[in-house]
This record gives sequence, C-alpha cells and structure tokens, in this order.
Amino acid sequence: MLKQIALCAILLLPLTVHAQEPKKNHSAGNLNWSVQASWSVPAKPIDVAQSLDNKKVFILTADAKVYIFSPEGVQLGVVPVEPNITAIDIAARGETLYLVNGKTNTYSAIDISFNQEIDIVGAPVRGKVDAPVTLVVFSDFECPWCGKLEPVLAELLAQNQDKLRIIFKHLPLPMHPYAEPAALAAIAAQKQGKFWEMHDALFQTTNWSANTIDEAAVRIGLDMEKFRADLANPEVQAQLTKDRSDAMTADVNATPSIFINSRPVKDRALPSLQKMVTEALGAAGGAK
Repeated sequence: MLKQIALCAILLLPLTVHAQEPKKNHSAGNLNWSVQASWSVPAKPIDVAQSLDNKKVFILTADAKVYIFSPEGVQLGVVPVEPNITAIDIAARGETLYLVNGKTNTYSAIDISFNQEIDIVGAPVRGKVDAPVTLVVFSDFECPWCGKLEPVLAELLAQNQDKLRIIFKHLPLPMHPYAEPAALAAIAAQKQGKFWEMHDALFQTTNWSANTIDEAAVRIGLDMEKFRADLANPEVQAQLTKDRSDAMTADVNATPSIFINSRPVKDRALPSLQKMVTEALGAAGGAK
C-alpha cells in the first residue's frame, strides 16, 4: 500500500524542480501536506521504491530501465532491465533490486552497489605503494570477523605481489570497549614506523584487558615515552576522526568492510577476492 501511495504521489508531482521555492503547506479538513521534493524522470514511471535510509530512490520506467536517484533528484545510475518488468522492490538499504516480469511471470534479484572514492592519504600501506590494485579495508582490532579476515588478506597479498596494496582504515565499533584505544595505539605506533607490527600484535590478542595495548607496544619495541606522548597528540585523534568520517562518506557502518579499486566487496572468501583483483588488473591494463 505504501509503495502504491508513493507511486501515485510521484506520478502526480510536477516534473519541474522548484528548488528555490519554499515548501508550501496545504490543508484540507484534518489533512495537511507539503511537497518535499519534485524532479523530472527521463521516461514514464511504472513503479517506485525507496531505500529505508532514504538515501536512494529507484524508479522503474517504461523504457525498461531502473533509474536511481538521490532524494534531491540527482541521478546516481541506471540499470537496464528486461522489457515487461512491471514492479520493483529493494532491500532495506537499496543493495538489492527485486524485479517482477509481467509477461514471463518471472522474479529476479539484482545486486546493486556504488563505487566509493576513499581518501587514503596518510593511511598505512602494506604491499607495493604504487601497485595498480588498491584494497581498502575498514577494520576494528577487537572485531572477531576482522581478525578472521587478516589471514585471507595476507594470502591475497602473497598471491599478488607487486600488483596489490592494502590500505588500512580504522573504524572501531562502539560495542567493543578496547577498539578505540587500540586504534589510537596503532596510529601512535605508525608515528614510530611500526604500524603493521602493532596491527599484527593487536590482531593476535585473544583476551583483551587494560594492559593489552601497553604489553603489545613493549613487545614490538616501541619507545614507550614517545608512544605515550603520541597517544596524547591531537593529531592521532584527528586521524581516527578522519577515518570515521571517510567511513561515513563511503556508507560504511560495519567491519570489516572492503573496497577493491573503489568497488565494494560483498564476498570476502579468498577466491572471490582474487577474482575481483584479477578483474581490477584487467581494467587497469594488466600487470606490469
């Protein structure tokens, strides 16, 4: 019913954007309404769906396409579909598009994702710094799934020497009490050129305690006086804040989250990761 109401609303809206005009309130009896947005659609709309987070609007049109818009009417992309598709629906965050073909009486599900340009300036790099394929991982040292991913990434890097670089971005999650101190400690260790040593030591931790981070710092041979001074350095907190902001910009809210040459990764199994690296190499002109 809500989809039908929304579709009717889109079909009734004027096709010209009035961005500079204030939203006009209307009333009839006990009912009040105002048009929040109005923009043109490139073809006749047939059905519409909107992601639960209100970040994407999907409009099925009579020219056998699904146009994807931002709530402001900015076209984000177009997905060609079979003729005679009569209805669409989407997963909650717009990551899967569901189609119904009224002629063939078939149902289809299509994976949807958008490339994300992620700022990697200042982030630690493992592998050849100018490798043609870049894997960015948003991770949390206390996250068990992140820990399980580490051997997979190590194997992937070993299989693609000189072709792949891994960029680490911090996203400590609120439910992990030691994750943020661990992230700050790793950034402080980076200032001594020992980020990856701290990274490895923290991911080897099985029982976290108040002493875990200092013990790891001593074990990898950090200058403890400088380490503690760097932990209090506003630059360290600023780097963590930047990584969190970059995660939000890239629509990342869970760990581990991976991107290969800006493309989001959904299957973290080694064969699937290798397939994406191979495809990225092909797009970049192959290994040199």
